[in-house]
Amino acid sequence: MSGSEKWVRVASASEFEEGDVVAYDVEGEEIAIYRLEDGSFHATHNICTHEYACLSDGWLEDGVIECPLHAGRFDVRTGKGLGPPIEEDLRVFPLKLEGDDILIDMSAKG
Repeated sequence: MSGSEKWVRVASASEFEEGDVVAYDVEGEEIAIYRLEDGSFHATHNICTHEYACLSDGWLEDGVIECPLHAGRFDVRTGKGLGPPIEEDLRVFPLKLEGDDILIDMSAKG
């Protein structure tokens, strides 16, 4: 671990069901937290890189979020855009669980 990490508590894991996507404002940054079908948690920027749309309003299936505006798709584990109209990958934030607390590393911000 480097000293530049900035872990921030965002939510409680127990509040999530499998397949949930929830938006949070964390230090002025719009973040989406995902709980996948395998129980794992992931965090990305909540705004689609194609046009302004909240990914938390989209559809999550098999680790892929589909934007509600133009159906752009991203792998929430890696942020990788999965074809048109996406031309820019999504920013991913490191996430860890400490007990029931979900923390994300805001040093990845920006």
